[in-house]
Amino acid sequence: MTLHLSSISAALLADLQAARPLMWTNPHRSAEADVQTVVDGRRISLADMRAAQARFARFAPLLARLFPELEASAGRIESDLLGAPGMQQALGLPTRHGSLWIKADHSLPIAGSIKARGGIHEVLEFAEALALRHGLVDVDGDYRVLADAPARALFGRYQVAVGSTGNLGLSIGVMASALGFRAAVHMSADAKAWKKTRLRARGVEVVEHTGDYAAAVAAGRREAEGDPYSYFVDDERSLSLLLGYSAAALHLHDQFEAAGLRVDADHPLFVYLPCGVGGAPAGIAFGLWQLYGPHVHACFVEPTQSPCFLVEMLAPGASVYDVGLTNRTEADGLAVPRASELAAEAMGPLLAGVCTVPDERLFLDLHRVRESEGLRIEPSAAAGFSGPRMLTDSAAGRAYLARHGLDAVMPQATHLVWTTGGLFVPPDEYARFAERGAALTSPTPAESPPA
Repeated sequence: MTLHLSSISAALLADLQAARPLMWTNPHRSAEADVQTVVDGRRISLADMRAAQARFARFAPLLARLFPELEASAGRIESDLLGAPGMQQALGLPTRHGSLWIKADHSLPIAGSIKARGGIHEVLEFAEALALRHGLVDVDGDYRVLADAPARALFGRYQVAVGSTGNLGLSIGVMASALGFRAAVHMSADAKAWKKTRLRARGVEVVEHTGDYAAAVAAGRREAEGDPYSYFVDDERSLSLLLGYSAAALHLHDQFEAAGLRVDADHPLFVYLPCGVGGAPAGIAFGLWQLYGPHVHACFVEPTQSPCFLVEMLAPGASVYDVGLTNRTEADGLAVPRASELAAEAMGPLLAGVCTVPDERLFLDLHRVRESEGLRIEPSAAAGFSGPRMLTDSAAGRAYLARHGLDAVMPQATHLVWTTGGLFVPPDEYARFAERGAALTSPTPAESPPA
C-alpha cells in the first residue's frame, strides 16, 4: 500500500479495488448553517453566487440574439424540475422514504448538459472583463453590442481553450465560438466521436490526445501558458466554473416554491449528483448549502472504476490509478483519474457522501427513466438514480440517517436526482444505450445496494 493510501481502512480499500458499489459518508460534514467555504485561500459566499447569477442576467439579451433556442426564455439557460413517480416505483423507493424528483439538466440548451452552467459562465466572465477593459460596454449597458463588429474583432484576437472528455468542451467551444473567440478543445481518448464532430461543425479546433482526461488538461494548460492571447479554462482549478454551477441553486429555490416543496429540518433535501473532476457537483452543492444549510444532503455518484472524488476525500492527492483501478467507464464525462483539489476543499465540511455505481446500473437506469418518465439521457447522467436506495438500504446510508436524526422525517424528504447530459446524443448512439439497458431489466447484483 502506498503511503498516501494508508489513511483508507483495509475494508474500504478492498471494496474500492474490487470495484464494488459502495456508499461512503463524510465524517467531517458540518451540522452548522454558517460554514465558511474557503477555496484556494479565498472565502466564497452567497454574494459570489448572486454575482454569477447577475452576470448571466446581463448577458441574457445577447444570448437570446446569438442562440435562437434561447429566444423563448429571453436568454435564460435553465432546466425543468420534474416529479418522477414512475421512476420512483421503478427504483423500488417506497414513499415512506420520501418523493423522487429530477432536475433535468440533460436538456439544457446550447451545450445539452450541466456544463452549460459553469462553462458558459467562465467564457462570459472572460468576455465581460475584456469588453469592460476596452470600453465596449458598461456593466449597466446593453450587452447585445458584444455581437457587433468591434467586440468580435477584439474577441477574435484571443483563443479560449479547455481540456475535456466532451461535455465541458462542448459548452466552452460553442460559447466561445459564438462570441467570436478562437476556440480549442483538448480532448482525451475516451471522448465520444460525435462530440468532436459537433465541435468541429461549430468551427472549434479539436486537439485529440491519446491519454486520459488529466493528460488532455495538462496538454491544454501547457499550450496556453506564456501566451497573453490564450485563456485556458482549467476544470481542475477554476473558481469561475464552480460559481457558475452554484447559480443553479437560486432558480431551483424558485422551482421548489412553485412545486410546494419545502426544505427544512422536517423536510430534508437529498441531492444526487454525477461526479467527474468535481467542479459541477461541488458548485451546486455549495449553492444549495448557501440557501438551505445542513438541511441539504449532497451525495456525489461516481463509476466504480473512476471514483476520483471519493479517493481524493479519503487520500488527498491520490488518483484512481493509485488504488489499482482502470478509469475505464462508458460514462465518458465521469472518466477522470484525479479530482479537483479546489472542489474537494470546498466540499470538506459540506458533502454528505459519495456512492459508486457499476456501468451496468447506468444503462439500466437510462432505460428505466426513458420507460417511466419519457426522458432521454446519456449514461453518465443516470448515475444519480442509484443514490436514493444506496442511502436508504445500505449500512452506511442507514447509519448516516440515524446519526443526523433523519429517520423520523424521511416520509417528508425530497430526493433530487440531477440528470447531467444527453440532449445532443445522436439517435443511433442513444438507441445502443437504450438497447443495452433494456437487456438488463432482469434483477442483477448491480441493482442491489450493499448491505
